[in-house]
Amino acid sequence: MRLASRAEALFSSPLQPSDSPTSPQIRAAIRASLRAHRGVRGCASALAAEYGEHPETAAERMRWALSLADAV
Repeated sequence: MRLASRAEALFSSPLQPSDSPTSPQIRAAIRASLRAHRGVRGCASALAAEYGEHPETAAERMRWALSLADAV
């Protein structure tokens, strides 16, 4: 799976930066988010909705998601 898709799934998950997640928690959150949103497209839709509703915080969350998704 591409980095962007993993990051979108992580972005759409309930996992928070304050959780200081471990690699297994990150992978589990990505899998759970993909199931909950019915795949990559659903995660992308959730991400787009969040950018529309909270653009001031979405960019920072996406940077966080990209860095963690790249690390696992």
